[in-house]
Amino acid sequence: MQLKLNIFPKLIVLFISIFLISNVMAYEEPQYTVIKKNNVYEIRYYKDRLAVQTTYNSDGGGFRKLFNYISGSNKRSNKKNIMTSIAESEKIAMTIPVTQTEEGKKMVMQFYLPSNYTIESAPIPNDSKVKIVNIEGGHFAVIQYSGRSTEKNFIKHKKILREKLIDDGIEIKSKGIKATYNGPFTIPILRRNEAMFKINIK
Repeated sequence: MQLKLNIFPKLIVLFISIFLISNVMAYEEPQYTVIKKNNVYEIRYYKDRLAVQTTYNSDGGGFRKLFNYISGSNKRSNKKNIMTSIAESEKIAMTIPVTQTEEGKKMVMQFYLPSNYTIESAPIPNDSKVKIVNIEGGHFAVIQYSGRSTEKNFIKHKKILREKLIDDGIEIKSKGIKATYNGPFTIPILRRNEAMFKINIK
């Protein structure tokens, strides 16, 4: 009986993880073309992408601000009547991945907006620290790994990617970008994480 009781919570976690994984598979992801692939990394070409972005200190808070925005902490103008502007909030579908990178002594986090939005149609954030930005397209070198989405795990794989790119004579044009695809309840071995650099290829 004790053994069954110990297994039960683990089964719950497993079922939740499978559920979240199936949901993640349904989330929209920015489209890209794989240009080259080897046993360490692949090179992708992305077109320009629209994102909602916030800058925050290392103590966190970035995810909450962006999640509030897509949950309805925003406003848009009703353009059906030019004489009146009716502020309305709009819920926006979650997409993958969530990306993070360093900017000076602060961190930047981004949610990519669904592809049906433009810079003109995207709702205006209520929070002044949340911005709508265009992420310039280009070539990105990407290394994929599983496990927990920790800073230690990211730094480890970012270093592997950087060293391999240097060995291959590829110019790195950005700081490391951390891309997270799964929720915290997903089993670590089934998680998809990525470390990325924008690069210059000839």
